[in-house]
Formats: sequence, C-alpha cells, structure tokens
Amino acid sequence: MARRARSLKATAATSLALAVTLGLSACGSEQNDSISKQAQAGDNKGYVAGDGSVEELAAAKRAEPVKLTGETLDGKKWNVESERGKVVVLNVWGAWCGPCQAETPHLEKAWKNYDNANKPVVFMGLDQRDSDAVAKSTLKKWGATYPSLKNDDGQNLQGLQRKVVATPTTLVLDKQGRIAARVSGSTTETTVRNMVDKVLAEKA
Repeated sequence: MARRARSLKATAATSLALAVTLGLSACGSEQNDSISKQAQAGDNKGYVAGDGSVEELAAAKRAEPVKLTGETLDGKKWNVESERGKVVVLNVWGAWCGPCQAETPHLEKAWKNYDNANKPVVFMGLDQRDSDAVAKSTLKKWGATYPSLKNDDGQNLQGLQRKVVATPTTLVLDKQGRIAARVSGSTTETTVRNMVDKVLAEKA
C-alpha cells in the first residue's frame, strides 16, 4: 500500500508539472499573438517595450517596399514613395515613452551628421497617441529637429509589414523603400549609423 501511495503521488506530481509547463507555454504564445494583433490592429493599446535587438535583412530577403503616408506636425503631406533613391530612417515614438526620450539625442546626432554631409538620408518620426501640441512641445524639449508625422491612431503602422511590435522602434529603408534593418526598442547613434551606412553603400 505504501509503495502504491508513493507511486500515485509521483504520478500526480508529474501531471502537475506538465500542466504548469503547458500553461506557461500557452501564456507565452498568447502574449506573442496579442502583441502581433496589437500591431496589426493599429490601435496601439498598452505599452510594449523592446529590448534593443537589431535585425538586418540581406537585400535578397527583403519584402516589397513599405507603404506610408501622413501629415507632418508642420502640416505638410508626406509619402515615403517620394523618397525613393534615399535611405529612410523611420522612428516610432511617443511623448509618454521613456526609452524614446533616451534615444532621441542619439537619433538627432545621427540625423545632423547625414544632413550636414548632404547624404541622401531622410529621418521621419511616427508619433503615437499624442495630440499635435504635446508632440510638438515634446520634440522641442527633447531637441529633435527632424520631422515627424502626426499621430493617426496607429494607421501609419499598417503599411510597415508587422515590423513594429514595440515602442520605440526604428526602421531603416533601403533606396527602394524596403525594410533593410530594424531596432526593436531604444537605439543609439552608433547603431543607427552602422545600419544606415551599410544600406547607403549598397548599389541602387
């Protein structure tokens, strides 16, 4: 009887461990699915922070050119297709995002470097969740001089091929408008310049 009791306890413990493992796996899967659906929905509910991981895509593995239109905080219409032949840096940000504030001086330095050198590089921010007034005052406070598109409730994320699942996110588009590199999370001047310089060096 004692031996049978011990056997039953061992079986119960194994079953419990298996159930916990499966439960945790399901939660992780549901969380990933939730993040993906959030990006696709464009409503930008909640706040998902990236870890700063870098993804670079070889030219042969890049998808079709992205689609992106909007109005800048200065009231100018902008379409990414108008920038063909240039390397485009897109930065998804929000005034409510601490890591965005930390990375903005780095982005500004990188932008100034290319602008002063007359390099064919365009920087464009994509504001999320903020009113125009808040976005403008925040960029001024943070010292950003490159333009930014107005918040449009996440609609400007729809043409970015599900590559934005965290705030901030920085995308580098090649001269054909295809996503060549991505930083999911806060980035640095060095990281941005390394990615951009590689794409700049590519043959059109």
